[in-house]
Amino acid sequence: MAGIPERTGPSPGTRQLAAACRNDTAVLTDRLMALIFTDIPEWTDYSPVSRDDLHNACRRYVTRVLDLLADDVAVPDRDDVAAAIGRNRAVQGVSLEVMLRTFRLGGQVVWEALLDKAGEIAPGEFRSVGVATWTVIDGMSSALVTAYRSTELERVRRDVRRRHGLIEDLLAGSAHDPTFAARAARELNLPAHGDYLVIAVGGDRPSVELATETALAALGIRSVWHDRGDTVVGVVSLDRHDSSFVLRQIRPRVRGRAAVSPVVAGLAQIDTGHALAALALDTLSGESQGLVSLEERYPEALLLRSPDLTELMVSHVLGPVLRLPSKERDILLRTLAVWLEENCSAANAAPRLHCHRNTVINRVQRISSLLGRRLEGQRPYLELSLALAALHAKIGAVG
Repeated sequence: MAGIPERTGPSPGTRQLAAACRNDTAVLTDRLMALIFTDIPEWTDYSPVSRDDLHNACRRYVTRVLDLLADDVAVPDRDDVAAAIGRNRAVQGVSLEVMLRTFRLGGQVVWEALLDKAGEIAPGEFRSVGVATWTVIDGMSSALVTAYRSTELERVRRDVRRRHGLIEDLLAGSAHDPTFAARAARELNLPAHGDYLVIAVGGDRPSVELATETALAALGIRSVWHDRGDTVVGVVSLDRHDSSFVLRQIRPRVRGRAAVSPVVAGLAQIDTGHALAALALDTLSGESQGLVSLEERYPEALLLRSPDLTELMVSHVLGPVLRLPSKERDILLRTLAVWLEENCSAANAAPRLHCHRNTVINRVQRISSLLGRRLEGQRPYLELSLALAALHAKIGAVG
């Protein structure tokens, strides 16, 4: 291809020395193994690898370096031996830094072997031997890095997919099976038993701070957080912690409207907790912000569970007011809500409504006349409060 210079192979002197060293492959492999186990331990930690596996990889590496220097195989940056070692070590969990250190140690071993035979070639050729040797080491290191990172990325993706599937199954109730519960507990690092909270975060862009799981773990609170697109779900183990303490840690990290379930027992009840948290979340308006508990939303949750009945109730209790022109309707509904909150006291409601108490009395009488009923009393209070709660949560008819 135009503009790309042709690759030139190793010099004759390089090929000669590499060929001479091939007979010493076993000795060079043992030398590299000795360096690995006497080098700085944190730089050469092969604890997940068996001795035979490591010895075999060292032999293949040293042999391939010499083969490349002898010009018997392809260019090193696409080397299949280095790539295979990288993939294998990524799966075993050996760090990339350890692998690169070993490749450099291997390069040192080969370079010293070539130096020992330097007298077999002309002095002027030895510079090219050095250039070729470290070019090969760099190229094989590049192949190692590419394969290692590719394998590690695929492993992370696979782990994410497995975690995603595991949490989805947990939310669907699979933990009623003790075998699944034990596996989920092990893989998600959660206790199989004990108390849990389930949190649902909604909104146009539901989010929980990325570091939440780590921050909670630093406090001894184990949790998993799961993005489902339209909601983010948190499964939080109380594990001897008080629920109020746990929620104090979570509240500042939630963005959007959010709801928390009552305490549920063990992973087997996570599906129930999720359903209750989702129900509480559905009672919140789109403009809501912050975290509420289901206990704070019981009336709205009850109404939401029976939407058809709720619509009938709202129309029956407030229908004539809802059919008024919007300006008058909104004024009367606001007055009614505040009046009920102030225990049917016009004097207490007036300051909140920024009007005279007589104005409140007149509005309440207007509502009573429209509805054809007295507004005082336990049952009217209950029905009117539920109907207003349904309207606020946008459950049932609004006109």
